[in-house]
Amino acid sequence: MLRCVLSLMLAMTLAACGQSDQNNPQTEVTESAWQAGQQAYVEICAGCHDEGIDDAPRTGVREDWESRSWLWEAVLFEHAREGYREMPAKGGDAALDEATVTKAAEYMLNLTYPETHRD
Repeated sequence: MLRCVLSLMLAMTLAACGQSDQNNPQTEVTESAWQAGQQAYVEICAGCHDEGIDDAPRTGVREDWESRSWLWEAVLFEHAREGYREMPAKGGDAALDEATVTKAAEYMLNLTYPETHRD
């Protein structure tokens, strides 16, 4: 009897693992934040980072990022929020919240290093 109960519990657990996260509110929030970051990148960051304007490291060009600090991800997020050299804080859009700025920077990293998973 115990084996039947354990087998049933295992089957239920495995079935739950295969279910989609579509109804998970956390997944929806994460996806929404990611989309906001992507939109912010396209609307604000890409203007300089796609072409390397004012010596901005170009998105998707790894060589532009190689000379950066070994803490470059944390430094990138700080620079995105606070500004750096010619880049104003939050890319010049003071209305952006820090979470969106961070997601925009993560989006840029994903374009440059697609094999690296980001949250």
